[in-house]
Amino acid sequence: MKIKEIMNQGVISVDEKTTPIEAFEKMYKNGVRRLFVVDDKGMPTGVITHTNLLDTLNQLGDSPKGNKNIKVTDIMSTNVITINAQESIKNAANLMLRADVSGLLAIDAKKPVGVITKTDICRLVAANLLVPK
Repeated sequence: MKIKEIMNQGVISVDEKTTPIEAFEKMYKNGVRRLFVVDDKGMPTGVITHTNLLDTLNQLGDSPKGNKNIKVTDIMSTNVITINAQESIKNAANLMLRADVSGLLAIDAKKPVGVITKTDICRLVAANLLVPK
């Protein structure tokens, strides 16, 4: 089975000028735990996770200055790990384990097309284990 068959279609992203609170609101609105940070051409330059954002927002507290001056580029990981959407789910799982990440950006023809997460893989495994043979 290929990644493209179970990945989340599309990529939820923010631009590099986004503040942490704006990013958190977008995550909440879209029900995701990671956002990809993209440049003005729409190409990924980083990834920011729910945990990164919560840690940052907790550190900022009620600082009126903090939320306006800090951008997602200040706290994002620039190590965006990608995988071709045509690859097998086994390859995606192995890459996630080796890289110690919970999600990968799926690409096709060098363009982002979706996201595959550990949760997606767990759902697939659970569905296959619970199906009577």
